[in-house]
Amino acid sequence: MKKILIAEDDERLLNVLKNRFEEDGWSVKVVVDGESAIDAINKEKFDLVLLDLLMPKKDGFEVLEAIKSNSIFKNLPIVAMSSLGQEENIDKALKLGAVDYLIKINNSVSDILKKAESLV
Repeated sequence: MKKILIAEDDERLLNVLKNRFEEDGWSVKVVVDGESAIDAINKEKFDLVLLDLLMPKKDGFEVLEAIKSNSIFKNLPIVAMSSLGQEENIDKALKLGAVDYLIKINNSVSDILKKAESLV
């Protein structure tokens, strides 16, 4: 069973993503802030991380930097998700180690699921 961490502080979107991934047979862990995302990644093995960039405690950029600076996680695929579509944010997330960047408003839950499936 594929295991995913979804780090998202929008409760509605988080619940929709969690339900959809579980329906498709994924094991899902959810967190609502950056510190919890880092803790979860350090404690459990995930096949994929969906990472919101605008979260409390630590933002997604800080999470990416913390995780990707540890060689243990160099191959962990992290997909950044945000409502921020500015080129500088996309470039920053990719440079910090995200494998892709999804602008939430441009991607349906089905699109996100297809992206996830293509990465694991």
